Amino acid sequence: MSKKTIAVVGATGAQGGGLVRAILADPAGGFAARALTRDPNSGKAKALAAAGAEVVAANLDDAASLRKAFDGAYGAFCITNFWEHYSPEKEQEQAQRMAQAAKDAGVLHVIWSTLEDTRRFVPLEDARMPTLQGKYKVPHFDAKGEANHFFSDLGVPTTFLNTSFYWDNLIHFGMGPKKGPDGKLAFVLPMGDKKLPGIAAEDIGRCAYGVFKRKDLIGKTVGIAGEYLSGAQMAAALSQALGQPVVHSAVPPEVYRGFGFPGADDLGNMFQFKADFEQQYRAARDLGFSRSLNPQLQTFAQWLSANKARIPLEA
Repeated sequence: MSKKTIAVVGATGAQGGGLVRAILADPAGGFAARALTRDPNSGKAKALAAAGAEVVAANLDDAASLRKAFDGAYGAFCITNFWEHYSPEKEQEQAQRMAQAAKDAGVLHVIWSTLEDTRRFVPLEDARMPTLQGKYKVPHFDAKGEANHFFSDLGVPTTFLNTSFYWDNLIHFGMGPKKGPDGKLAFVLPMGDKKLPGIAAEDIGRCAYGVFKRKDLIGKTVGIAGEYLSGAQMAAALSQALGQPVVHSAVPPEVYRGFGFPGADDLGNMFQFKADFEQQYRAARDLGFSRSLNPQLQTFAQWLSANKARIPLEA
């Protein structure tokens, strides 16, 4: 019996890479991985090919390349990367191209890695948080949520997958503990005592693989998380893992927005949204459901045990 091919956008990235590895780790699962990447000659792409994935060139800004890459695939995992260009409009254009390519290729199950459009919770005229880029509250959320309709309007058989904060941001995104002037490590999370749904990026890929096994999830919106933790709880876990004290620095969102690094205003608004709408945001990301998709789902402590040496602790 031939395997069903899953075309994975962003296969050398965090979510897509996790999905490719999940497919390859289950040779009896009935699925094959087609890894889409702009550069098939990159080290990460070559590693996926060596592991058994079919690696093909595709670019989210090139509709013809997407259509070709989706051709003959049973499923497609679709994702955009706001942090590469900081343009919500570009994200929406890319989502529209993927939706159209999936429709034209006759893909039978698409996962669109999306997030809430926060403007449904905080209208643009609401002064609780500043409006950014003229028409967004949390640009990297709102653009994905708004793009959901491209898949729906075309009748593409889609599962809308609401993801959570990657714990891997502590490694790659500069969000790990930093040494202050007193030499002590501080972990900044501007959510007060509210709990942040988080997940290992690798587990997003594993959960996505679980979604592809469930045709009953086509047409549904589902959410995933590995654990809900407050900043103080994350700091305590970091202290335990790193073997030195880490204090939680609960700065207000407006202070975080003023930190000045690229995207600080977007992330400050994001954390405020997650705090202000904690119950709704968590309810959309059920831990039991996440574990049903991915029995290997990690807790923060488990993730830290495996990754603590990778967290940079520079000032």
